[in-house]
Amino acid sequence: MTTATQSELSALLARARRLDGELVDGAHPLADSVIRPLTAALGEFDGGATESDGSIEIPELRLWELAKDATRLRATCDLPELQEAVAALQHLACVFAADEATVTARVAELTEIQGVSATRIEVATDGPYLVTNPERLTNWLGEPIRTFPQMALCRCGASEMKPLCDGSHAGAGFTGEKDPDRVPDRLDTYEGMSVTVTDNRGLCAHSGFCTDRAPTAFRSAAEPFVAPSGARADELMAAVRACPSGALGSPQVAFPDRAAAIEVSNDGPYRVTGNIALDGAVPREHYSLCRCGHSRNKPFCSGMHYYVDFQDPPLSQDPSLYEWAGGLPAITRMTKIFYGKYVPQDELLAPLFARMSPDHPERVAAWLVETFGGPKLYTEQYGGYDHMVAEHANKSLTEQWRARWAQLISRSADDAGLPADPEFRAAFAAYIEWGSRIAVENSQPGATPPPHMPVPRWWWVCNATPGSRVSALAPVAEHTVELPAEGEPVGFADHIKPLFREMDRKSMSFVFDLWSHDDVTQHAEAILARLRQGSMPCDGAWPAERVDAFARWIADGCPA
Repeated sequence: MTTATQSELSALLARARRLDGELVDGAHPLADSVIRPLTAALGEFDGGATESDGSIEIPELRLWELAKDATRLRATCDLPELQEAVAALQHLACVFAADEATVTARVAELTEIQGVSATRIEVATDGPYLVTNPERLTNWLGEPIRTFPQMALCRCGASEMKPLCDGSHAGAGFTGEKDPDRVPDRLDTYEGMSVTVTDNRGLCAHSGFCTDRAPTAFRSAAEPFVAPSGARADELMAAVRACPSGALGSPQVAFPDRAAAIEVSNDGPYRVTGNIALDGAVPREHYSLCRCGHSRNKPFCSGMHYYVDFQDPPLSQDPSLYEWAGGLPAITRMTKIFYGKYVPQDELLAPLFARMSPDHPERVAAWLVETFGGPKLYTEQYGGYDHMVAEHANKSLTEQWRARWAQLISRSADDAGLPADPEFRAAFAAYIEWGSRIAVENSQPGATPPPHMPVPRWWWVCNATPGSRVSALAPVAEHTVELPAEGEPVGFADHIKPLFREMDRKSMSFVFDLWSHDDVTQHAEAILARLRQGSMPCDGAWPAERVDAFARWIADGCPA
């Protein structure tokens, strides 16, 4: 580190220290994510100096100036600690921006200052993944996450602002060392009749994409793991392409030219695609990076997130069909299986789709995403309802075509690993039946579908949502509550609301909210009658003492 760099770092650190206590009353948002790494970068050269920001008095504007100056230094200096601090400053400068237009302008200015280069990832020692110029960052539903020219992604699993790092790794004692007892790297080769498959068990992230889709070729309970003649050539090649860790390979498999992208998978690793360089090594087309902090093969995922029960916060309390299905990636996987596997070999459908456009699976996926409650992809990218109606106009589709389409799209949902619970499949099947029959109707000569309608939005059937019932295969869970003592006043928050489980609430959500004092008060007598006759909850009557507590609450005037 040059003397000039030390001086610039020291000045940035002094300004960050002065600013830290002024941004938010009683909080120190720069302490762990900016001040700590800058202090570590300076080490013994940190003199604890203070420096002002001239005449700028508004803390938010001083933060913005600090972010720009730190980014200027970052453009000429690759110190990991500086990259971590710059990532936090760029993010915070946008958090404190006045509006979305200001955020967009700031990201553009920071990008210009830092300079445009190929996306790359560096692994900070016992710290985050430092991502420079990310092209695309998405969540597991395929939805974009805002990117900045410099980002620090959590890899210890403890950040409160996942996927971004908040400095928690320093206090958690996180180590980035590999486990000496990990499964060793070893490339095994399996020659089949038409496809040769290579496998590196040491790199496997145990996502299960191969064992779920071709279980006779990829055997979780047998050795050797790969049986290269246990599936068709196209199934083996599809499994190799789908392997997110890169553990599977084949000399016969070519990967598409994918743009650089990072997916934050659900409760699992970062899935990196598009030849993003990692720590300066030769870029791999795809790989999976640990996000839970417990991998035995850091920085790569080894599947430990399953064993440590690593979980992301749920995206929604009441998930849409789109969320429950797994978003755009899952639905696109299904449509590609349908049009790539089933349609070409079907005597009815193959002629019908023989001249479809190469992006037809993506178009159908966009329609289903929007229909199932997701982003308006079909409307924004392909023309919405009017375009879909025009695609079917005068095609004279038959019931035989429709029935086969519905049958095979359901089979494709199985192959793609879409949820198999009765609630989702009932809603899925209901839409497939409804939508395909509408398509047949609209395709007949002389049909006049109503124009300029919105894309339909489909929902759960009869409010049968996930969690609204107890599965017969689920382990019996004990629901313990603390009942009021004799003579103790009965309150809704302390005694009544805890009596109702989340599944009880969901099962009655089409009528009222069992966790709402006002709703339960309004329907108290009807609820009591059902509790006494044993028809509520639906999986078994309450013990008499719980019913008595509810009755006492009503007698006391339904207090909050």
